[in-house]
Amino acid sequence: MKTAHDAIIVGAGPAGSTAAIRLAEAGWSVALIEKQSFPRRKVCGECIAATNLPLLDALGVGAAFDALAGPELRRVGIFAGTRKVTAALPAFAATRHPWGRALGREHLDTLLLQRAAAVGVHLWQPWTVKHVSRDGRDHVCHALDVESAVTATVSAPLLIAAHGSWQPDPFVAARASRPQRGGDLFAFKATFTNAELEPGLLPVLAFPGGYGGIVLGDHGRTTLAFCIRRDTLGECRARYRSRSAALSAYAYLQSCCTGVRDALGTATLAAPWLSIGPIRPGMRAPWRDDGTFAIGNIAGEAHPILGEGVSMAIQSAWLLCDRLIARDDTVRGAQVSATAVAEAGRDYSASWRRSFARRIRLAAAFAHLAMQPGATRTLLPLLQRWPVILTASARHGAKVQRVVDPVANCVHSH
Repeated sequence: MKTAHDAIIVGAGPAGSTAAIRLAEAGWSVALIEKQSFPRRKVCGECIAATNLPLLDALGVGAAFDALAGPELRRVGIFAGTRKVTAALPAFAATRHPWGRALGREHLDTLLLQRAAAVGVHLWQPWTVKHVSRDGRDHVCHALDVESAVTATVSAPLLIAAHGSWQPDPFVAARASRPQRGGDLFAFKATFTNAELEPGLLPVLAFPGGYGGIVLGDHGRTTLAFCIRRDTLGECRARYRSRSAALSAYAYLQSCCTGVRDALGTATLAAPWLSIGPIRPGMRAPWRDDGTFAIGNIAGEAHPILGEGVSMAIQSAWLLCDRLIARDDTVRGAQVSATAVAEAGRDYSASWRRSFARRIRLAAAFAHLAMQPGATRTLLPLLQRWPVILTASARHGAKVQRVVDPVANCVHSH
């Protein structure tokens, strides 16, 4: 079986589905390939910053998001050792959506994917891309139905990678293995009911060898997500020998952080623990020499201490689509111009770096500070005396930074 389209998108998370919706609504024929069945949970802190909510409205899922998401996130905090410091989160005053909210990925991703199907996106799910080749101007994805083992080829002049940074990369023939490092980060996530966390509070968890966050989201459930260094995790496994990696890391977190014990001490685990790793935040390549675009984590990933993963996914997809749609007559159809595609790629890459590079560097700085006991001990007295520092940190961490404007359909300068 062989099918041809204007664009192929690999990965149907927030980045891939956002791009698919926008291109399909602009009249493009889009194939969206996703290897997992939905709904599915993911290791993700689940916070959706206020800057994304107008975009969800424009994508056609805003009302459904409003009906499902948790309470407005109006306060930020830090829990470290026995101390808790909280402050106001900055408001995104430009729209009717001043505050972010939390929604599980099993719900958010499904909403976006259903919308993509409704606007005419050709959905291949559950299919996996085994490898990619070229046939003249076209990229050819050689795909496999995960359930039936049927094979197919899907071709298009434009190929967009949106499959996440931790997945095997079908666009690279072979990836060099990286040696294990003590500083490699592993991520864990659990969802609880009957937690004792203040609604609307978004605390950062700082502890030796790791960092995390906790938030009240949809259906009255509280999500705990945290990252821990490989060497610290090894020490946890040695200390709590009878426990799994997730439960040994959780026991260590509780021993380090009174705020976690207070919030979850009487809570009930509502879903199995999830884990993934190692995660490797950093800047990658939004536009590749082989002629493919990248959006979401595969383009660049911030340490999740800022909770900006979903923001960068949706907003990077929007940035790319702005550039492709603006060049509609030269990057799709019979008159595809390699020069125009490359021009769009360079333009998108430059805009991506202006929009997100600072965010990635700042997240890395915050993450390393949170994992260092000495730095935390030094900073906490300052934060307790001047909690407005937390508000300013959230502002500088892009919680109210508008990257794209769905009304004007334009890109803002920074």
